[in-house]
Amino acid sequence: MAKLKISKKISTALINSLGAGVVPRLGVEHIAVGREQELKSLIQNLDDIAEGVAAFRFIIGNYGSGKSFLLQMIRNRAMEQGFIVADADLSSERRLAGSNNEGLATYRELMSHLSSKTRPDGGALVSILEGWINKIQQEVAKETNMRPTDEGFDDQVESKIREVVQYIEDLVHGFDFGNVIIAYWRGYRLDDDNLKNAALRWLRGEFSTKIEARAALGVRVIIDDESWYDYIKLLAKFVAEIGYKGLLILLDEAVNLYQISTTVTREKNYNRLLAMFNDTMQCKAEHLGIFIGGTTKFLEDPNRGLFADQAWRRRTKESRFATQANVQEFLGPVIRLNPLSEAEIFTLLQRLKEIHVTHYAYDKTLSDRNLQEFLQEIVSRLGAEALLTPGEIIRDFISVLNILHQNHKMTFSKLIHGSQFKPIAVGKNAAIDEDDAAEFSL
Repeated sequence: MAKLKISKKISTALINSLGAGVVPRLGVEHIAVGREQELKSLIQNLDDIAEGVAAFRFIIGNYGSGKSFLLQMIRNRAMEQGFIVADADLSSERRLAGSNNEGLATYRELMSHLSSKTRPDGGALVSILEGWINKIQQEVAKETNMRPTDEGFDDQVESKIREVVQYIEDLVHGFDFGNVIIAYWRGYRLDDDNLKNAALRWLRGEFSTKIEARAALGVRVIIDDESWYDYIKLLAKFVAEIGYKGLLILLDEAVNLYQISTTVTREKNYNRLLAMFNDTMQCKAEHLGIFIGGTTKFLEDPNRGLFADQAWRRRTKESRFATQANVQEFLGPVIRLNPLSEAEIFTLLQRLKEIHVTHYAYDKTLSDRNLQEFLQEIVSRLGAEALLTPGEIIRDFISVLNILHQNHKMTFSKLIHGSQFKPIAVGKNAAIDEDDAAEFSL
């Protein structure tokens, strides 16, 4: 078998993240197993978004089934293709709407995680704006044979900047958004850091009062809990106009909306989600993709899930033809993640073993027979009817590899057949209410 070629940085990210039960930011392609159809469908969405339409998808599955993993895969793929990407996990503090600025908190989180191919770790807003300004300056220099220090050069640049701004001024809140972009350019032109910082603060939703924003920038509005999604649409249009493919928004842990105890607040969030869904499906947004990761209960619970609302049920219920034929549909608004097969999980274990061996640089390793033995032990201990979710198996397997590497006298068989080896069963921890369980998803 050819030795795996993987950098120390990526193997460290994979081993540390997977061992701790979280999805790694780097290297997910090395452990991608069994989600080809789902990924292919989402990549088709990226192609559509690049053409100027919008997309909205739910990725639905049980705890540990692979929602967060798939979102991370498509995040990395989108950045490689030239999209701007922003992701956030929903929580009790970050929702789509609320009475204490929970929607604005989600917007701020998205903006702090704004990423591009050259800034994959977030905080890309400055590089997006300055990269665009530099590109325009180069165009002006080429077209006019002027130098940046020549009189009239900056006027030519501003003229081109205003051309882009005109494309977004007709949209809701577009006029003020455009004025803030112009303000940033002026700060750049005049080397006025205060003006640039004020524009960035406004775009990130950090002004708390309109008076403060007007004093700093001369605009009469601020991004707030009611309007933040309108600005997501504006940002998508803007980044497409300045040379990117579009904007991809990834929201994970939507189960936190399902867990809102107050009916009025929960419905307010579901209604905001419905407005976002309708906007994208009816092409009222351009160059925008919204992908949501959530559990089956979040979608289907008839009392508190989306299915409690007839409008949502009509839009997201599985086709009766797919149900009757017992097939999976990958092109509808909902992608359901079925459990991986034993063969797919076996392939996953092989890849994890290779990464571990490469990272710690040792020779003696587990055989395929050992891997099969490990898998059968988990199946027999959890019961054949238990869902084999990759998230839990990975954490167990990384732990086994770590123990064997650190304790050379320990044998594989003794470790996994011993009474102390207790595989993690999804949702079986009696001390945890499944509805409130923290999710680990590969």
